[in-house]
Amino acid sequence: MAMGHAVELLPAGQVRAFVRGNKDDSADARAIWVAAGHGDIRRVPIKSTEQQAIMSLHRTRSHWVSIRTPTINSLRGLLYEFGIFLPQGRHSALRMLAEERADIDAKLPALMVRLLNEQLRSLREVDHDVEVMDEEIAAVQQSIEAAKTLRAVPGLGVLGATALAAVLGDGRAWRNGREFAASLGLCPGHTSTGGKVRMGGISRRGDPYLRTLLIAGARAVVARKNCSAWLQALLLRRPTNVAVVALANKLARTAWALVAYNRSYDMRWVSTVPARMSSAETARA
Repeated sequence: MAMGHAVELLPAGQVRAFVRGNKDDSADARAIWVAAGHGDIRRVPIKSTEQQAIMSLHRTRSHWVSIRTPTINSLRGLLYEFGIFLPQGRHSALRMLAEERADIDAKLPALMVRLLNEQLRSLREVDHDVEVMDEEIAAVQQSIEAAKTLRAVPGLGVLGATALAAVLGDGRAWRNGREFAASLGLCPGHTSTGGKVRMGGISRRGDPYLRTLLIAGARAVVARKNCSAWLQALLLRRPTNVAVVALANKLARTAWALVAYNRSYDMRWVSTVPARMSSAETARA
């Protein structure tokens, strides 16, 4: 781009379908050339180095969390073999270990006691790393205007606001909010044959981390008692999980609209459909 070229990023999964014969450099180059001529292949948004740095921060935090959870589960399984049962939940399990440590040590061999100490030390280090990442993400949220705007949306916490701000950029990579929500897999998948269209569950395409944040935020909103009239009516006629995904879809579309149009969140905002132009006005336009 600095040299004046118009750069396009193509999704590798869709380019792979154009590779013919054995995979080699020439076959890959030909596949990229053929795929570039297909306008229906969606281009991947180009992120700035700042956006990539913010997403790297999120990936690092997610990495430490993914280590912490199986470590607790492994410790729970090892202690269960000695007749010690840890309750479900990380906080409950660690609280029980702290409160009943003397009794637990009396039931365990010396080797297992040393192993337990090492596992708890590792968990403390991982907790510290997660806290450091949380502090960094909170600082990012305060320094980016788009993240502060998205933070005002109910259901978008610090993690969701910063991740959405990093992925969206200026929002011009998507034509509308529905397209952005669909790119995250928050829309029904469908199959059609013989003129019959069958709608299924959500497609689960796109970034699973961002989709998880949106669904978790939507679930927190559903758990509240003072949710909007639209959500209350939806919960009356649809299962809870369906309503949660529908709200996550709405959160994604709201986030795109706020970033793309540079607006602040207004819970009383009512969108209006623009009036259709006549054929003569369309021709003049």
